[in-house]
Parts: sequence; structure tokens; C-alpha cells
Amino acid sequence: MRKRRLGARTVRVRFTMLYGAMFLLSGVGLLVITNLVGLGGTLVSQSPPGATAPAATAEQVALLQAQLAELHTVQARQFLIGSAVALVVMGAVSVVLGRSIAGLVLRPLRTLTTTTRRISADNLHERLAAQGPADEVKDLADTIDDLLERLETSFAAQRRFVADASHELRTPLATMRASLDVALAKPEPVPAQTAALAVRLRTELDEVDRLLEGLLLLARAQHGALADRTTLSLGRLAGTALEARSAEITAKHLTVRSTDAAAWTAGNSTLLTRMIGNIVDNAVTHNHPGGWIHLAAGADDTTARLVVETGGDVLDQEQVNRLARPFQRLGADRTGSGDGSGLGLAIVAAVAAAHGGTLDLRARPEGGLRVAVSLPVAAEGGA
Repeated sequence: MRKRRLGARTVRVRFTMLYGAMFLLSGVGLLVITNLVGLGGTLVSQSPPGATAPAATAEQVALLQAQLAELHTVQARQFLIGSAVALVVMGAVSVVLGRSIAGLVLRPLRTLTTTTRRISADNLHERLAAQGPADEVKDLADTIDDLLERLETSFAAQRRFVADASHELRTPLATMRASLDVALAKPEPVPAQTAALAVRLRTELDEVDRLLEGLLLLARAQHGALADRTTLSLGRLAGTALEARSAEITAKHLTVRSTDAAAWTAGNSTLLTRMIGNIVDNAVTHNHPGGWIHLAAGADDTTARLVVETGGDVLDQEQVNRLARPFQRLGADRTGSGDGSGLGLAIVAAVAAAHGGTLDLRARPEGGLRVAVSLPVAAEGGA
């Protein structure tokens, strides 16, 4: 954003220099012509050629001509000094006028820039709707409006597809799961190979169901309206998530240290709970046996923050930056397993953005990952 503002000022400076140079060149040209005309007049002889006069008269005429020449020299010097002063004043005036004209020329573009910058994926329905004559600026605004309309249509189609596909796929998945349960529950003995296959299919169906649930939650977080807002403590949500995963933490012999400094924020309880749960689940699942987890919740005047750090191998920051995208994960190089669908941190990023916050992922220099989510702070509540 700062670069954009610097760019806008550069354009205005260029216009100012252009208009100022034009004014200055016009003033210099006018002064040159005036000086040439004035100097040409001084070269005209004061007595007609061939005229004769007595010696006394000639001497008096020569004296008068010398005085006139000296007077013309003084006047010419004064004229040049006055011209130089006028040129300096004209230069200052030309810069001021050039800056003012440049501001008037760029004002419609600044308006378009401000309005376009305010429009994001959450308010693509807004339009620039530029008023004024049918000039280049209005053509640019109309082109941007057409682009925003196409983007809005594309985003809406994407949201509908994800939601509809996830809902439609849940029905056959439930049918398949029920059929497996019925087959295994028959009184006749089930062959061991068939039972193992059914268990494996049931596990895969559960994984697909979790994937669909993640897609639905991701679509809701990215493009859904946040209803039922309440005030929640990030530290308490993290503590609840740790308790829910206590069995896995114990099984992996993980050391957990947490610090809660009253970090309150306002938002949708379901989404925020899932966001914190995904962060903790990521720290537990993608951790080595005997590892550690550090959680720290805190807040300042504007921001409530939860930071979760884990140890492990040294990671590549470029790969870590991609973890907030759907279906991106570091794989076996990080975790030693292929667990997870690749939607966990993508959901965290989407929920944080929907609440006006951010997700920051950093590869720790000593090894491991640092996950920090920042949300707007809220007054202390009761949840």
C-alpha cells in the first residue's frame, strides 16, 4: 500500500514538473522576445545618415547621444534584473499552478483507487459507478466494474459448487456406511477378509466425511455471514482443545506448556472453536514422539493473539507459507506420516480473515513451526 501511495505521488510530481516546465518555457520565451525587441530598438541611430551640423552642435549632439546610451544601458540592466526577478516569481507560480492542475487531473484516479482498494472478496457486489463525462477515466471505471461483476459471478459459482457438492456427497457416503454396518451386523459369520475390508472402507469413508466437513466449513468461513457473535477467550478455547486431545498427547509423550493472559475476541463460537481446535490438532498430530508444545495467549489494546510453537526439524519458510492454502502440507518430511487432509490451516486462515484477523506461519530457526493467529480484541466476556 505504501508503494502505491509513493507511486501516486510520483505521478503527481511528474505532472507538476511537466506543467511547471511548460509555464517556465513560455515565460522564458516571452522574456527573450521582449529583450530582443528592446535591444533592437537601442541599435537604431539617433540622427539620420548624411546629416551635417556645426562643430558645436555636433559636439552637443554627441554628448546627448552618450547620455542617452548610458541611460539605455541602465534601463537595459534594470530590465534584465526585473526580467530575472519576474522569471523567478513565474517559476514559483508555475510550480504551484502545476501541482494544483496535477491534483485536479489525478483526483478522479485517486477516487477510483480508494474505492477499488476497499472492495474485497467479501463485498464484490460494490461498484465504482463513476459519474461524469464519457472520457478515459470513466472508461477505466466501467472496465473495473465489468471485471468486478465477472469476479462476483465466479466467486458465487465456486461457493455454490463447494456447498452443493459437499451436501450431495454426504448422502451416498451415509448410505455406504450404513450398508457396511448392516453387512457386519448380520448373524451369519463374516469372513475375516471381508470384515477387514469393511473396516478399511469404513475408515476411508470417515476420512472422506471429514474432508467434506472441512470443505463446508472452509466455504462458510470464506464467504458466509458471521451470525451469533459472542465474546470468547482464546486461552480457554486452547485449553479445551488440549483436553480433548489429552489421550494423543499422552500417547506421544508430549510436553505442553501454556500461558493465558486474557485474550478475548468476538466472533462466531463454532468457527472460532474449530479454528483453535485445528491449530492445536496441527501441533499435536504433526509432532514427534517426546516433543513439546508451547501455547501463549495475550492481548494489547487492539489485538488478541494466540501463539502455538512446536519443535522438530528445520523447515523451509517458502513451503511453510503455502500451508495456509487448501490441500497443502509438508507431508512425511515434516510429520513422518500422511495424516490430515491439508485443510486444517487453510480453515484457520479463512476463519481468522472472516473475523478481521490474520494467520502468521513461521519456520522456527531452531526447528519446528510457529503458528500465530491475531484477532480484534474485545471486552472481557464470560465464555
